[in-house]
Amino acid sequence: MILVTGAAGFIGSHFLELMIAQGEPCIALDSMTYAADHDFYREHQELFWVKDLTDADSITWLLKHHKIRAIVNFAAETHVDNSIKNWRPFVASNITGTATLLEAAAANGVERFLHVSTDEVYGSIDEGSFTESTLYNPRNPYSATKAASDHLVNAWHHTYGLDTVVTNCSNNYGPRQHREKLIPKTITQLVANEPVPVYGDGLQIRDWIYVEDHCRAVYAALLRGSSGEKYNIGSDTETANIDLVTTLCDLLDKPRSLIQHVADRPGHDRRYSTDSQKIKCLGWRSLHTLAEGLAKTVEYYGRG
Repeated sequence: MILVTGAAGFIGSHFLELMIAQGEPCIALDSMTYAADHDFYREHQELFWVKDLTDADSITWLLKHHKIRAIVNFAAETHVDNSIKNWRPFVASNITGTATLLEAAAANGVERFLHVSTDEVYGSIDEGSFTESTLYNPRNPYSATKAASDHLVNAWHHTYGLDTVVTNCSNNYGPRQHREKLIPKTITQLVANEPVPVYGDGLQIRDWIYVEDHCRAVYAALLRGSSGEKYNIGSDTETANIDLVTTLCDLLDKPRSLIQHVADRPGHDRRYSTDSQKIKCLGWRSLHTLAEGLAKTVEYYGRG
C-alpha cells in the first residue's frame, strides 16, 4: 500500500490519479487546507484520511493499520507570497510535518520514503543549470522550509537507515492548480478582462513542466530511483514570466494592455534552470511541450 500525502492538492491529486490508473493500491492523506481541491476529494473520498502531518498518533496508526510500504510526500505549504506574509504555517507543515512523517516511517517498516521538493531550494542561478550537486541557497521562507525538509530526509536516511529519495522539480502548471498561482491567475484574470499583475519587469525566468509529466517522473523515481539519491525534474522550457503572460494573452485573444507591472516581490529569484539528465536515466521523458500544456490548461479554465 502506498500513502500519498497532500493528495487533494494540485500535484498530489494528479499523482493519485496516476496511481489509480496504474492499479497501485493507495491511501490518500490531506489536511484539506484552503489549497485543497474539494471536488477532487469528494470524487475519491473513500481513499482519503483528513489528518495533519503533525498528528503523530494518527500517522502512526495509519501506517500500521494499512501496512504502508511506501510514502510519497507531496504535503506542503507552497505559495511564496504567502510565506512572505506569514512563515509560521510553512515551518509547521514543511519542517515539523515532514519530520513527524519521517519518524513514523522509520519506526513502522516503511520500505521507501519519496519526498517531493522544489528547485527553489537552490536559489537563483545566473548561468548554467541546477544539478543534484548544486549547493542549496534558499532565498525566501517557502524555499528555506523546503530546503530544511530535504535535509531532514537526508538525515533520516543516513542516521536511521530509512530508504529515501528526494525529487526537486521546476514550476508545475496544468488543470486544478489553485488560482493564486501565476498561470491560472493570469488565465482567470484575462477571461474576466481584468488586469494581470506582473512582478517587476517580468524578466524572471522559470522552467515550466506540465503536471502529468512531473507525476510520471516521481513515479519513475519511486520505482527505480536509488536509495539516498536525489533527482532534479524539469522540462527544458525556460521562459520569462512576461513572455509566458503575453503567450496566454494571445491564446485567449486578449489585449496585452491588460498586463500591469507591479512592484517586485521581496527576494524574488531571477532565474531557475534545471538539469534533468539524472532522472532521464530512469527512463523518463517530458511528453508535453509548453505550447501543448498551456493549450490544455487554458481549455480547462475555459474562456468565460
